[in-house]
Amino acid sequence: MFAWWGRAVVRARWFVLAATLAVVAVGAGWGTGIFGALASGGFDDPASESSRAHARIEETFGAVGDDLAILYTHPTATADQPALAGPVQAVLDRLEGRPEVVAVASVYDGQHPTYVSTDGHSTYITIRLRDNDEDGKLADLRALEPLLEAGGDVDTEIGGIYAFLRDANEQVEADIVRAELISAPVLLVLLMVIFRGLVAAATPLLVGGVAILGGFAVTRVVASLTEVSVFAANVITLLGLGMAIDYALFVVGRFREELAAGHPTAVAVERTLRTAGRTVAVSGLTVALALSSLLLFPMGFLKSVAYGGMAAVLVAMLAALTSLPALLAVLGPRINALRIGRPRRAPAAGEPGRRGAWERLARSVMRRPVIYLVVTAVVLLGLGVPFLRAEFGGFDERVLPEGTASRVVSERLAADFPGGGTSPVLAVVDGATPEQAQQFAARVSALPGVSGAAVQQTDGQVSVVAVLYEGSVTSDVAKDVVRQVRELPAPAGAEVLVGGRTAANLDQVSFLSARLPWMALYVFAVTFVLLVLAFGSVVLPVKAILMNVISIGASFGVIVWVFQDGHFADALAFTPLGALEPTNLVLLLAVLFGLSTDYEIFLLSRVREEYLLTGDNTGAVAAGLQRTGGIITAAALLLIVVVAGFATGGTQSIKVLGIGTVVAVAVDAALVRTLLVPATMRLLGRWNWWAPGPIARMYQRIGIKESEDLRAAPTGGDR
Repeated sequence: MFAWWGRAVVRARWFVLAATLAVVAVGAGWGTGIFGALASGGFDDPASESSRAHARIEETFGAVGDDLAILYTHPTATADQPALAGPVQAVLDRLEGRPEVVAVASVYDGQHPTYVSTDGHSTYITIRLRDNDEDGKLADLRALEPLLEAGGDVDTEIGGIYAFLRDANEQVEADIVRAELISAPVLLVLLMVIFRGLVAAATPLLVGGVAILGGFAVTRVVASLTEVSVFAANVITLLGLGMAIDYALFVVGRFREELAAGHPTAVAVERTLRTAGRTVAVSGLTVALALSSLLLFPMGFLKSVAYGGMAAVLVAMLAALTSLPALLAVLGPRINALRIGRPRRAPAAGEPGRRGAWERLARSVMRRPVIYLVVTAVVLLGLGVPFLRAEFGGFDERVLPEGTASRVVSERLAADFPGGGTSPVLAVVDGATPEQAQQFAARVSALPGVSGAAVQQTDGQVSVVAVLYEGSVTSDVAKDVVRQVRELPAPAGAEVLVGGRTAANLDQVSFLSARLPWMALYVFAVTFVLLVLAFGSVVLPVKAILMNVISIGASFGVIVWVFQDGHFADALAFTPLGALEPTNLVLLLAVLFGLSTDYEIFLLSRVREEYLLTGDNTGAVAAGLQRTGGIITAAALLLIVVVAGFATGGTQSIKVLGIGTVVAVAVDAALVRTLLVPATMRLLGRWNWWAPGPIARMYQRIGIKESEDLRAAPTGGDR
């Protein structure tokens, strides 16, 4: 199949390149319009108790709760003096009658005495925006922002959930731009060093551009059918470029090997697709299916990452199997043009008698496989041990950099104001009389950690009890309050649904924990099946899955040690929350499992190719590592450069993704693929290639394989 495809691409090379330009044009002209079609948020489970509580409140009362909290501070005056009260009252007057505003509360309405700080020099107002989706409320915030400034000596800071979302979106966008600016020049220099030529170095960037723009276009189509989060665009950029670099390195490297062996261009393209093309196809499908595991979760954020990531990876795969071979067919030996430095002759495919550093390393490992296996496993397990004490929780404004307005407001309200601010636990009492709701509120008030509880709204059958507590929405006190309120017996004949930000965080952790085993089972199953179809063995897929688990476990252990325990918090400029945001780890699990399998496939494909030629397991492992060790290391280094800039970002979630990916990729390339894999393959020997009879026969019928005899002369022509 892949040999036929190679011949077809060579014959239709100009048509393929023209079609690629059309895809790029559509992606640049129409696909980039995706940024106007994406939504914010998507972190909640619609079926959770907190989501049902929120829906019941909106169904009964319309927009409810405080969307914004505006903090006003005067250096000398108190809230009851004209210097502070006057400017704040002027803001209240400007808000009156605004269509964006449903309700405004302040100390000056006589009903909210706790809206004054303990020192008296600060006060805040809360604003409930009109009923709208998240993007609509963010637009209303932008419209109101000029009206909220008190001016003069009064300092104004805008907080609340929608100010936090606005600041978080802006910070994430700035973090992505910063990461790209940091990585782009380093990436170009490294590509030129790796390929030792400008023409060859440009090919991964060209494939990356096709992958990103094509991914935008595909995801915009998806966004026209279902809601897609803004985070999809960031994932497209990251994975589109990262996977394009991996695939281009592998394809171009193999093409240059075939040219060095003396094959004409058309034959070199065909042989490249028979081998490297097959590997890219298996890798792309495996990574895409790993990302598809995120569709098992109902959160729009995770589904959106799956849509964007799958689009980018599959387009990168298709570009590496069509556009890139067509370009190589046109360039031929000119792929080596515009050399930089002294040319270094690449070893030709199948060339005997040449040994390099990677082969020497592989043979050293296989002479002492038990020692290497034990030492490497101890190191990796040691890195992963902290994950055994991982704590999971939600996020709050502290994920933003210190000094961000919404974070300052949240921290000030929690520390300086009675009741701890504007994120109460909301208990919806459905089917009870107002008197029963009042009685329920009184029982809630007596719970440990509750600083106050009162009926906020009622319509006779549905009442909302607002429960106050001391501390932040992610504090243990807030979590305990939610649990205790949920454990209270409901009034006779009534149902109680507990919502609010803390309840939503707890529900998210609970649901992710319940679905995570199914996600792992799905990823393991699809990886196993694909690798069986690719290698005709049941041993190699099991070993690959175990290796992936070990490398990802090491990454997660480092994440716990850094972000949960707070090591290097000052150097990395983040505030430890004492727990990890679980959606970050679920996302990392899918991405890292796909990337780890990607490198495993690169190595095993070449080992299998050598094994088919020689039947010598030890020699095949050594030759396979010699052929791919440099490529895997280069791919890992380039991917690290792409994501390392995330560690400099201001948002903690971006830092987690950046550092988690860097650690996993570095561990995978430096330890797992170069030490653990050769050691285990040496110990397993011929058992590496074992499969039961039925699976072996299935592989012969439908396996994803190239021609078994790669020494046979291809029929690609003599160009």
